[in-house]
Amino acid sequence: MKPADTLPNPAAAPRPAAALAPPRRVLPVLVGAQFAGTSLWFAVNAVMPDLQHAWGLPAAAVGSLSSAVQLGFVAGTLVFALAMVADRFAPTRVFLACSLLGAAANAGIVLADGSLPALLALRFAVGFLLAGIYPVGMKIAAAWFRERLGAVLGVLIGALVLGTALPHGLRALAAMGAAGAVSWQAVVLGVSALAALGGLATALWIPDRPVPPGTRISPRALGAIWSDRRLRASVFGYFGHMWELYAFIVLAPAIAAVRFADGATVSALAFWAIAAGAAGCVGGALLVRRVGSAWVAQAQLGTSAACCLLAPLMLAAPLPVFVGWLLLWGATVAGDSPQFSALTGQNAAPAVVGSVLTFANCIGFAISVLSIELFVAAAQSAPLGQVLPWLAIGPLGGLWMMRPLLARGRPS
Repeated sequence: MKPADTLPNPAAAPRPAAALAPPRRVLPVLVGAQFAGTSLWFAVNAVMPDLQHAWGLPAAAVGSLSSAVQLGFVAGTLVFALAMVADRFAPTRVFLACSLLGAAANAGIVLADGSLPALLALRFAVGFLLAGIYPVGMKIAAAWFRERLGAVLGVLIGALVLGTALPHGLRALAAMGAAGAVSWQAVVLGVSALAALGGLATALWIPDRPVPPGTRISPRALGAIWSDRRLRASVFGYFGHMWELYAFIVLAPAIAAVRFADGATVSALAFWAIAAGAAGCVGGALLVRRVGSAWVAQAQLGTSAACCLLAPLMLAAPLPVFVGWLLLWGATVAGDSPQFSALTGQNAAPAVVGSVLTFANCIGFAISVLSIELFVAAAQSAPLGQVLPWLAIGPLGGLWMMRPLLARGRPS
């Protein structure tokens, strides 16, 4: 779901069609920058086996480090929204500053020398700064692509998913090349360099465009979420999605390791499983015009729930079936993200849409922290076949809450 102030203000005066046409370079540069910046999100997760070997970190540390990023993002989202940072300063400059600082915080991992408190602080800082990359990139998109914002956001969120998967792909390539001579430090620094280049590209090649200022965050939005039946349906559907999404991303290498022992293969399969979410985002965006966002979100949420429930069978299935199941799960667990953004934007009153998106994102990411901690701990003490079906609680609950969006007439 998009954080606050990424949707255009419905009250803004329309502009001539010619004035709305963005330079051709804007979309590819923005997609590339979003991909590059969000590669910081789970950079540590990709090299976690190397950190455990080099520094003796406990296996459960992957949960704590992942949660630190999520909590940092919650804090950053609130601070950036309350201070209206992207309204006070040029969004491309905010994106640049956060990309450079986030890259530096990520690169600091190589100097942590095994200190878990230092790693946690650095991951929190990365999460905080990601609030100036992901949401601000969406705000830039909203300024340039008002006429086809839904399709553009599907592509941008797909780029975010690819960026999230990228560190696993880099580790796989590093492990396969030069007999594994490429170090984990090179993977971390490579991700940092890519994020910095994304920020520079945004500042150099995307011109700023004036947009109507966002509204200040209002606690009234919490009341609106609870009292408006259709808004409550979209927001609580999103909460169910968040229960599953990031726990899956964190556990993807462990799931791949059930069938493969080679580290390069595990990282490669984790990359493709997470990256499949980009196809889910783009494919969902193409279907929306035919069936509506609510049906697309419901179909993907239901499919990912089925993947959770089928885990005990799929973990022992023939290898092609296992790989196909994992890719389908990855495609659908993330593919509904743009649709929850669209549904919440459609169902919230214009006066509180920014506040609703901010609070919903913060609560959703807090839910992801809880699920990451629970499922990483559970995976340390029980077989994954017994753990993974419980992820279905989120999407099944989300499906139940979404019923008002599907009950009558053409779906949203």
